[in-house]
Amino acid sequence: MIRADSGKPLQYLKGVGPARAACFEHLGIRTVRDLLLTPPREWDDRSAIRRIAQVGDGERGSVAGTVVANELARSRRGEPYARVFLEDGSGRLTLLGFRGRARSLARALPRGVTAVVFGTFQRGAGGLEASDYEYEVLTGDEADLIHTNRIVPVYALTEGLSGRVYRRLVRQALDAGPGTIPDDLPDSLRARHRLTGLPEALAALHFPDSFESRDAARRRLAFEEILLLELAMMFRRRARGSKGYTYEIRRHLLTPFREHLGFEFTGAQTRVIHEIFNDLQAPAPMNRLLQGDVGSGKTVVALSALLLAAENGGQGALMAPTEILAEQHYLSWKSWLSGLPVRVDLLIGSLPAAEKTAVHHRLASGETQIVVGTHALIEEAVRFRSLRLIVADEQHRFGVAQRLILQEKGGRPLDVLVMTATPIPRTLALTAYGDLDVSILDEMPPGRLPVTTLRAGEADAYSAVRAAVRDGRQAYIVFPLVEESDKVELKAATDMAEQLQTRVFPDLRLGLLHGQMPGPEKERAMIGFARGAIQVLVCTTVIEVGIDVPNATVMVIAHADRFGLATLHQLRGRVGRGGHASTCFLLGDPKTDDARRRMDIMLETGDGFRIADEDLKIRGPGEFLGTAQHGLPPLRFADLIRDRELIGEVREAAAGMLGEDAGLRAPEHAALRARMLALYGRTLSLGEVV
Repeated sequence: MIRADSGKPLQYLKGVGPARAACFEHLGIRTVRDLLLTPPREWDDRSAIRRIAQVGDGERGSVAGTVVANELARSRRGEPYARVFLEDGSGRLTLLGFRGRARSLARALPRGVTAVVFGTFQRGAGGLEASDYEYEVLTGDEADLIHTNRIVPVYALTEGLSGRVYRRLVRQALDAGPGTIPDDLPDSLRARHRLTGLPEALAALHFPDSFESRDAARRRLAFEEILLLELAMMFRRRARGSKGYTYEIRRHLLTPFREHLGFEFTGAQTRVIHEIFNDLQAPAPMNRLLQGDVGSGKTVVALSALLLAAENGGQGALMAPTEILAEQHYLSWKSWLSGLPVRVDLLIGSLPAAEKTAVHHRLASGETQIVVGTHALIEEAVRFRSLRLIVADEQHRFGVAQRLILQEKGGRPLDVLVMTATPIPRTLALTAYGDLDVSILDEMPPGRLPVTTLRAGEADAYSAVRAAVRDGRQAYIVFPLVEESDKVELKAATDMAEQLQTRVFPDLRLGLLHGQMPGPEKERAMIGFARGAIQVLVCTTVIEVGIDVPNATVMVIAHADRFGLATLHQLRGRVGRGGHASTCFLLGDPKTDDARRRMDIMLETGDGFRIADEDLKIRGPGEFLGTAQHGLPPLRFADLIRDRELIGEVREAAAGMLGEDAGLRAPEHAALRARMLALYGRTLSLGEVV
């Protein structure tokens, strides 16, 4: 008997030779267990049998009939073909088989047998015909049918592998017998959460009696999948250790900083700062995700945390994904901290060598308390005297490894704050970033007006730009590319800046900003726009996470249908930041349903959390939500959007399990522990904490 749990190669199944095994390996399936734990792509309901006379031309469905005759002949070219004639008392169906299928069809369906046929049917001069179909001979036991007369699994295939072969092998693996696939979930847990056993779940997943039984099977498999991930994340949280230092709130920097700001913190900012400060004063290192919509005030929260580190003799570093964003933070913070006894430095790749060296020296000596930078912060030459806190802005743009390199420069466990302006529903965030505590800025600063979003043509949008400038305001015009692409024929920012200056706005002061510009040029453009010297900034999405100009009230996004929903929302968030009525114009002609849906959602709402929800529905969890964020295996059965309620239920179950058995050492948890380590042990370094 084949034990599916043993990881036996697929070739242990009858009918799988080297060639067929290679086809399955192309699909990532190497073992019997892999085969059973790969869900169907979809399910085809072939259970309804119709009379032959009821089937219309071009219809798809199932019929049954008795073979009354068959023919095997050759075409004028000498190629074999077969015709098999079935009748059910209401009409006749002719099955056509060509070339290699001809002989097998004639042999399989001799005169007198009864068969079920599922396919696409055409009505010709001779009656109903089919050349694209599947069939099965009725033997009297309908339970034996796997291709017809039931809900049939449809799998992802590759060249050289048919759906019929795939289904036969799945059935063979399932028929190895109950108990051949051990169930890792304790009986008590399954009973408490109304979960079927694993063998039953796999049988119902692949060959369900009903769609209800399929859904119950998927829920059971998703439960186990989420449970293993949640347990791994909970163990990971335990691995933080002790940072070996504590903070006191001394206020000689924090109080004058708040007084100098000129505005009050929102209730959400106050709450989140309190959460962060509690973490910083705890003996275990902070590991917290701060998420908030565009303009919710994350950077001032981050700076408050960095100032607390500076008050206690430590250093803090903020790592941004782009030089423009780093420069934006640096310029803002320099202004906010003016007159305070704290030094802020900028460290980016485009700095001249002499300036870089000077910053390196100040970091090593401790003269610099706060540094804002890009990947330049993780270069080998960078040394800190007393690095205590790191902040990663736009978390989803960094790999975990990059953040870890910066953490290692502290020489001990560090406090970590990661931020994202991509709102994620809390339940999803707790799973996607399960090794992090989560803080949410769900309140906008007072005075922020909602941005009006409109579909428009170029003429109307550019008229609005001119009107805004006439009123003393500024505008962005965003294009997707820097240079013309042979593959995507879109207007390029560089060419359009020139055309707009000469043909549309000859009397206005235009500037250009894109990611390929040298650092000094980018800084001049950014500062020029911030100070009002540039009235209209023609740019690429480089401004998505960078520029904060309260006087900018118009955003024009060219080819908006080509941008993702999160990017569109981020871009729109660049205006409406100064208390003035602002408008975002979407230009474009969406050609796909997804593109039209994105445009419609942007017109309907400015709520970042709803937009994130819709974006996830369109794109799926993607890089920033899925396990790819951690380099973990992908989820096969669970869906972070569809299974929100289940995630909460599983998280409670995982916490209860670890509350009773902290190391999963009890016999009933041994199998779960082994599976968790096999899946996540290396990636999350669980071997050190389990």
